[in-house]
Amino acid sequence: MQFTPEKYRIEDRPMKPFIDADEIESFLNEAKPDKDKVEAIIQKSLDKQRLNLQEVATLLQADDPELIEHIKEGARELKRKVYGNRIVLFAPLYIGNHCTNNCKYCGFRVTNTEAERMTLTDEEIVEEVEALEDNGQKRLILVYGEHPKYNADYIAHTVETVYNVKKGNGEIRRVNINAAPLDFEGFKKVHEAGIGTYQIFQETYHPEVYKSYHLGGKKADYNYRLTSLDRAMEAGIDDVGLGALFGLYDWKFEVMALVRHTNHLEACYNVGPHTLSFPRITDSTSIDMPDKYMVNDEDFKRLVAILRLAVPYTGMILTARESPSVRKEVIEFGVSQIDGGTKLELGSYHDSKNEEQNLNREQFMINDNRSLNEIIDELLDTGKLPSFCTACYRLGRTGEHFMEFSVPGFIKRYCTPNAILTLSEYLVDYASDNTAKKGWEVIENTINTELDGFKNIEELRDRIEKIKQGERDLYF
Repeated sequence: MQFTPEKYRIEDRPMKPFIDADEIESFLNEAKPDKDKVEAIIQKSLDKQRLNLQEVATLLQADDPELIEHIKEGARELKRKVYGNRIVLFAPLYIGNHCTNNCKYCGFRVTNTEAERMTLTDEEIVEEVEALEDNGQKRLILVYGEHPKYNADYIAHTVETVYNVKKGNGEIRRVNINAAPLDFEGFKKVHEAGIGTYQIFQETYHPEVYKSYHLGGKKADYNYRLTSLDRAMEAGIDDVGLGALFGLYDWKFEVMALVRHTNHLEACYNVGPHTLSFPRITDSTSIDMPDKYMVNDEDFKRLVAILRLAVPYTGMILTARESPSVRKEVIEFGVSQIDGGTKLELGSYHDSKNEEQNLNREQFMINDNRSLNEIIDELLDTGKLPSFCTACYRLGRTGEHFMEFSVPGFIKRYCTPNAILTLSEYLVDYASDNTAKKGWEVIENTINTELDGFKNIEELRDRIEKIKQGERDLYF
């Protein structure tokens, strides 16, 4: 392991709150960045050691343009060292938008009378998944409003429904979840359904600010939400995803709090988060938001680079909330997962191109509505290796076992060959001729330049040929 949990004012104990807003602010106020300090902190990260709050605060307060460029370049180098050139692809599938919460920034809020409420039937879920499989998707995240009808039994049922959909060579091999916090028994039930990662975003980590945005419903309980992933861990879900919604409060505070939450999971469960997410607020119906804390593009790029350096081993998710141009640039600073071919309107994958978004039928506006093939095409143009890999999850390399591979930097050796195999499937089954030509060139270049230390090159080439002959689901 390359992390040692730090001790902060509030002791990290399972199932107990741990955020001290004054402590976080004090780290930010006391940080005194200079070139030597910044470069030493970057080097620590490049040695694949997680940063502490004091070090993260130093990077956050480094406002000099030259230091900002050093930070970005460090993030680029770290990503190359740990993740190589691969980018994991997934799609969100909204199951239902009924909600009992009243969150000022969300289109699902219970007071939004303009929202068109619906829950997909089993038949509609099957139609949606078939449409996603027709486009080549292998990884989904299912999204639910917070409502009694979306309980653990229902979530488990929808997971089973998705896994059972097979169309042609299509299948969903990993289902992640973004839903309300559950109790221990609920998390256990969902875990037994075979999910991957369970995401719960705190939205804002500042307790007082949190109250001002969450006006009603279960989500108004800050501490219950803050400790929700502890319950998930206790129930056996060792892959969890953290996130903050940027634009609710000072972005530097939220970055610090995400690292503080990471430390809490390490201290209590000896494993950090599987992913970090950092969505920015976009438009939605019934939104009621001030502009004070909105994050501009330049600060957004900074925060992504700093998060990459702060937690070297954790996957980072960039969503279609961002424009194609911002996504293209920010991917270079450490993002390892993006969604592609995204549609947020319930039931829209099989019956709509989603060219004009109906905000009354979705949670928020997206700014990248390109098809999956268009996004893969651009990734290939920039030398990236699109991946639909699910091998670690299916071989039990999750939680602490995943950290044993990823923290020392071995993730590149395992994930790159599996990324090549899943991309090969996509190129044979779904890609346009032009995309396929680019894809095979990127695969060949990756084999020649990225697989140092991988001893099974000939076996990899043999499996690629088997895929071309019709075999599927091959992985190391």
